Amino acid sequence: MALSLAAAITTRSTTTVRPCPSSSSRSKLSRFSSLQFPSELQNFRTQIVISRPRRRTFALVASKNQTFSTFDELLEKSDKPVLVDFYATWCGPCQLMVPVLEKVSASLIDKIQVVKIDTEKYPAIADKYQIQALPTIILFKDGKPFDRFEGAMGADQLIERVETSLQVNQ
Repeated sequence: MALSLAAAITTRSTTTVRPCPSSSSRSKLSRFSSLQFPSELQNFRTQIVISRPRRRTFALVASKNQTFSTFDELLEKSDKPVLVDFYATWCGPCQLMVPVLEKVSASLIDKIQVVKIDTEKYPAIADKYQIQALPTIILFKDGKPFDRFEGAMGADQLIERVETSLQVNQ
């Protein structure tokens, strides 16, 4: 995801409000409309509204920039198990999992690789792995799924679940 931090902080949105029509045209309009403006708004003039930018903080996450032609290639060429989070941008529980996955990735950086897949952008992959609930997390080893769980959970629960799965399946 490319985001210019400077642009996110300094961007201002402007909205122009059109003035009300003159009194002669206002009387013409009043015959056709039952909508009447309050007297304090009848002489309203053009005004520019500037919204204040909000400060945003972004967590820094170490990642490798790798290119794969297919998802299957990513799974096959990975030297460690891959934890895949299937999500959608409109899914509330999926958004709650973002900091959880960052913590899991940092805690298990030597053991697993964490990947996120937007099911809206890649529906064929979601269909292949029968994703029916979001978020769905699948742990892959040697290119094949070997543990799967659905729903949001805390970082400690997810770390424990992944470590248990890795120990059982070794």
